[in-house]
Amino acid sequence: MKTILCAALLALAFVPVHAQFAGSMTASAGVDLSGNWAPLFHEDGLERGQGPELVNYAGLPISDGARQWALAWDSSRLTVPQHQCQVHVVSYIYRGPLNLHIWEERDPKSQRVIALKQYISTYEQNRTIWMDGRPHPPDVAPHTWMGFSTGHWDGDVLTVYTTHIKEGWIRRNGLPQSDRATLTEHFIRHGDYMTHVSIVKDPVYLTEPLVKTQDFRLVLQNGSNWLYPCEEVEEIAGRPRGEVPNYLPGKNPFLHEYADKYHIPLEAALGGAETMYPEYEKKIEKGGK
Repeated sequence: MKTILCAALLALAFVPVHAQFAGSMTASAGVDLSGNWAPLFHEDGLERGQGPELVNYAGLPISDGARQWALAWDSSRLTVPQHQCQVHVVSYIYRGPLNLHIWEERDPKSQRVIALKQYISTYEQNRTIWMDGRPHPPDVAPHTWMGFSTGHWDGDVLTVYTTHIKEGWIRRNGLPQSDRATLTEHFIRHGDYMTHVSIVKDPVYLTEPLVKTQDFRLVLQNGSNWLYPCEEVEEIAGRPRGEVPNYLPGKNPFLHEYADKYHIPLEAALGGAETMYPEYEKKIEKGGK
């Protein structure tokens, strides 16, 4: 018996250290997303660059309320001091010309991942994705540009759920996103490339989930960063205090511009869930309502 016991202890002594501790400390699942990621711009060119045309809402599942808000929106609103330093909300910011830096925050003793940190150079935003199983705060908690995010691994896919996002926009031509919107994301790495899938649900301004994707490439250098020391100024002299540029119902001068340019019905340009699907093209060809 003593011989067997000694042999067992001797065998244990030669077991690799990582195997001995496998039961006491669970290794991080998923893949390593750490590094600097540069965006690729091979899709949605207008969204990623100068911005889409006015009254171009085609292919977006917007509600009637979102459409009316957008038709009342005047781009001069961005010159109002309260809006000059407004940044992209988390559901939109990845579509900008950003440099995305990702790193892990680990518990100093267990080395378990507590959170994934992101520095988004567009508007110099910092984001925390909590990986430690903590709950989301109550509905009355403050909302921020980046919201409150929790994540978990589905195999090699990082899935993130975000709430408490400030009011922002679905598209930079006036289409709004409410502060009741939630965001589900999937970060999928393929070697030196990463696909980011975002799914926005907004009970106020969307009638169906809005799904977008964008791709990134791993780069060795830090990449270019924005500096965003924004300070509001009076851009329009003589504007009465409290005035907000807008178009009254039926007075938007750009209503037909996009539709006429591309020879499509105005109904299609005004968007809605139906315009997302291939069957809608047949409806246009038939001239049906």
